[in-house]
Amino acid sequence: MTDEKQPTTIRTAAIDDIMSEITYKGQILARTNKLDSAISASGIMGFAVGLIVSVVLVMVPVLLMGGI
Repeated sequence: MTDEKQPTTIRTAAIDDIMSEITYKGQILARTNKLDSAISASGIMGFAVGLIVSVVLVMVPVLLMGGI
């Protein structure tokens, strides 16, 4: 009877290992999707702010030196 119990235990352990790997990979995918969504949502605002800051950083010295 112990011979019949052992393979079942081994199969259960293998299934548990596979399930934990699947759960881990699922959590990684969910985290990556959330991060991707956050970056996409704030991308246009970040681009606009960066554009404004870069224009100011270029135009202020030009105006102070009398270039325009």
